[in-house]
Amino acid sequence: MEKQYICPKCDGLLRVGENIIFMAKNKWKKKGLIMLHYEIGNYTSHKNPDFNIEMGERVEFYCPLCNKSLTADFDRNLTHILLQEEGKLYDIYFSKIAGEKSTYVVNEEGVTPAGEDADRYTYFTMKDEYKKYLGR
Repeated sequence: MEKQYICPKCDGLLRVGENIIFMAKNKWKKKGLIMLHYEIGNYTSHKNPDFNIEMGERVEFYCPLCNKSLTADFDRNLTHILLQEEGKLYDIYFSKIAGEKSTYVVNEEGVTPAGEDADRYTYFTMKDEYKKYLGR
């Protein structure tokens, strides 16, 4: 079974080919689509060249299907989506800060961090703290 990335708000499927598709808003409130590679730890992205994003800028991510914000409940610098793989469901959190490489795969068994900046968010070392945000 292939990896399916899912909106936690509407259960919509976000993956097309090798990309996860998001609607995004930059600091100037301009909207555009961003495609992120579906493999955890691969930070390849694609966007329209006229949709400007500066390094260090916080980019707001939205579901392209229901238009709801995907901001994590406990940190405005993180985006939250779901991953379904081999019958298991995982919470995925990744940084919204342009250029920051930090991703977290979370389930009942623990947290798997990825990216050279993964040590910036310590919530995931406090299991009881982040568990209250898991919507399941």
